[in-house]
Amino acid sequence: MGGRKVISEKHIQDAVKEGKNSILAPPNALVTPLARDAARASGITISFGSDSSGALSSGSLHQGSASQAANQATPNAHLVCIGADHGGFELKLELIAHLKSLGKEVIDLGTDSTKSCDYPDFAYAVARLVADGKAGAGIMIDGVGVGSSIVCNKVPGIRAACAYNEFAAWNARAHNNSNVLTLGSRSMGVEVVKRIVEVFLATEFEGGRHSRRVQKMTDIEERFSRK
Repeated sequence: MGGRKVISEKHIQDAVKEGKNSILAPPNALVTPLARDAARASGITISFGSDSSGALSSGSLHQGSASQAANQATPNAHLVCIGADHGGFELKLELIAHLKSLGKEVIDLGTDSTKSCDYPDFAYAVARLVADGKAGAGIMIDGVGVGSSIVCNKVPGIRAACAYNEFAAWNARAHNNSNVLTLGSRSMGVEVVKRIVEVFLATEFEGGRHSRRVQKMTDIEERFSRK
């Protein structure tokens, strides 16, 4: 995925293991609060820029191995589907324009006006498209985002996260491998939402110990699906 690189606590830990006292991040990188705390505690300096080759100075600043990326890739990873109820309609229009400016292909699943409607209908449409592999990620907007996350998480294969800041969006992707982002049009401003979306789409799943935990989520889902 394109977008902002995210510097996490793991990147700082890797730099410490490599005996580094500084790391160089891209100019627009997002540094998570845990990463900043770890850097201060370890005496690691985070600077922003690029070296002569344009590559990150620390080998630890990667977004997963090539094999991980291959395993996580979906045929329609470049597609983002988006839906909203009447409360999220106007924010949806702003986000569609923003997503296109980021180079994303967008599938608009409605609603198409501010006329009162039911968010479960559109949340289900978003979740179903992602679950079927027809979109690489989904975004659903209602007044607060919680109701839509509940609906989306009823669909097998969906791990929807209601993110309220950039760190929550990063964590949802890096640790939970979330594939749907739900947002609240009445609880956040548009510029905050744009940054949350950017981080969500730019962050890759870290795998490792988190793979075991995500698999346990799937095991629970499958257990009740069989019933």
